[in-house]
Amino acid sequence: MANSPQAKKRARQNEARYQINKARRSRIRTHLRRVEEAIASGDKDAATAALRAAQPELMRGVTKGVFHKNTAARKMSRLSSRVKALG
Repeated sequence: MANSPQAKKRARQNEARYQINKARRSRIRTHLRRVEEAIASGDKDAATAALRAAQPELMRGVTKGVFHKNTAARKMSRLSSRVKALG
């Protein structure tokens, strides 16, 4: 348990960041799930629109430190290739 004032403050900050990052990660996953569902339905227009909406969210997660940039790039690459293959 934190005893010193700075350790108590750091514990509060860690909890606050954890909640913010959890919400951000959830939001990104929701966007990615929408793309997956659009791909599964076979609707190229909906999948393209969902992918365009997901890309800035994913990159924002990178700048905020929720995801590594290579992870985000890999996810975007794989999703975009799957959307492109819908024909």
